[in-house]
Amino acid sequence: MDDVIRIANAQAFWGDSSDAPATLLAQQPQIDWLTLDYLAEVSMSILARQRQRDPTAGYARDFLDVIQSLAPAWRNGSRMRLIANAGGLNPRGCAQACVAILRGSGCAGMKIGIVSGDDVVEQLRSDPTCQHFCNLETGATLTGILDRLVSANAYLGAAPIVEAIDAAADIIITGRVADPSLTVAPCMAHFGWRSDDYDRLAGATVAGHLIECGTQVTGGISTDWLDVPDAARIGFPVVQVSRDGSCVLSKPSGTGGRVNARTVKEQLVYEIGDPANYISPDVIASFLTLCIQELGDDRVQIGGATGQPPTPFYKVSATYRAGFRASGMLTIVGRDAVPRARRCGQIVLERLRRAGFEPQRALVECLGSGDSAPGVLPRRDDLHETVLRITVADERRDVVERFSREIAPLVTSGPQGTSGYFDGRPAVREVFGYWPCLIERDRVQAKVDVLEV
Repeated sequence: MDDVIRIANAQAFWGDSSDAPATLLAQQPQIDWLTLDYLAEVSMSILARQRQRDPTAGYARDFLDVIQSLAPAWRNGSRMRLIANAGGLNPRGCAQACVAILRGSGCAGMKIGIVSGDDVVEQLRSDPTCQHFCNLETGATLTGILDRLVSANAYLGAAPIVEAIDAAADIIITGRVADPSLTVAPCMAHFGWRSDDYDRLAGATVAGHLIECGTQVTGGISTDWLDVPDAARIGFPVVQVSRDGSCVLSKPSGTGGRVNARTVKEQLVYEIGDPANYISPDVIASFLTLCIQELGDDRVQIGGATGQPPTPFYKVSATYRAGFRASGMLTIVGRDAVPRARRCGQIVLERLRRAGFEPQRALVECLGSGDSAPGVLPRRDDLHETVLRITVADERRDVVERFSREIAPLVTSGPQGTSGYFDGRPAVREVFGYWPCLIERDRVQAKVDVLEV
């Protein structure tokens, strides 16, 4: 079976089911690699906040529960290997914690690979006027937020993961790596692909893109989601990738969900820009040449991907301190619920201003009235029930703290039919902003280490 490799994904984001990896392995034990994707832009902000409080933190601690749940399978001889970007801002700390768990679980002899080098915050700090470090969305220069910069991580590609695979690592823990590269790497190592096998790399990138969001490709958030069978037991995806880069996508038999051409196509266009130029660190893939064929029994074949050389840059995900925020909610019921709720929002902001606090940003929403999707859903003021949500954000903490004290007084000074105030004052939270930019590849040096259990 050297002409195929079976790769599954059982984690789409930090917060996905921690039971899914062990469950998937029990459902389909004949998988070669399991990928777990923990990181998103918001994840890096949370990890940055945790590392601020504790320098030994900065990784997805939920991953340790996953390792604990998989240890019995490895102890009993499972040959499944694992790649996860759960290392976040501290992949070595994450790996060392995993070593301790595996030693205590009787899994001696395993190897854990560590992929680091994606942390480029010092490069950004040392050259803030570099045009490549300008915000990709706004064009703003880095100098405006330099003193508030917290983290900056380049999206590495498959190459350092391949190096860890070649070093016989059973578990590979990375920091910021492009999501599809978690799938591309084992394909490169298994088939011996070169870094310029662009069509094959494009095919593996498509496979990685399809499974990176877990159950989204097996019916989750599907347009016909209400018709998805047994959604409570929806199965995670598995791809069988062939030597030519084509793949067959499926899910474990007996699980809920659905795999068909529609679920595949919906995931293909998820979070992409130009479908002719899907940019990753490994290849620029075109989705326009793809051929998608239903094989039946929740199996879909995908082939025909074409690729071009990658750009000379890595994308960087940076975070910076962006002030503070709080949101408060109340439920308003009865006649004229929406107009009364809007008036409550106006009162809170008016009282805030009279106290000498003008917030930089404020938003009043009446949930259920169309405010959640303005311009898409029709506005309705005739509801007999709505949830008022007021949000304030400001660089000054005292402004947001003052706002948090202005919600509760509406319990007696607001309209009749006000409820939902039992949680007390809304919490004031620090906000981290997202700063996307580029960095030349030769300024980034990936590093691979291996720890033995």
